[in-house]
Amino acid sequence: ALGSLCSPWAAPRVGPLPPAPAMVRISKPKTFQAYLDDCHRRYSCAHCRAHLANHDDLISKSFQGSQGRAYLFNSVVNVGCGPAEERVLLTGLHAVADIHCENCKTTLGWKYEQAFESSQKYKEGKYIIELNHMIKDNGWD
Repeated sequence: ALGSLCSPWAAPRVGPLPPAPAMVRISKPKTFQAYLDDCHRRYSCAHCRAHLANHDDLISKSFQGSQGRAYLFNSVVNVGCGPAEERVLLTGLHAVADIHCENCKTTLGWKYEQAFESSQKYKEGKYIIELNHMIKDNGWD
């Protein structure tokens, strides 16, 4: 339309410029949560109830976390990984990355990225979740 601001024939703007928009804090977009099958026993985050793992993915209940007992899982969901670093654990030197709940950001345990002793190689790519950060959910009756 003639006289609209988009028209090449619009009159030049006269007067002060409009105020600049206020600083806006840009946050990370919310990630989508994965939901595990309702027919399986599962473990969820104790702090926000986000699903973490199926009981079928449990490898061992005999692990020690930094704050008590922990379970070793083959795979997990709704979990983010920090950077890998070398740590001396009870079973020797490993490269591990802390893992956290993607929903509430609570640190849950760690992921074994690399084991330096041949007897510990089975842990590579597996996840430790400490018991005090998860609850049994669905189908445990």
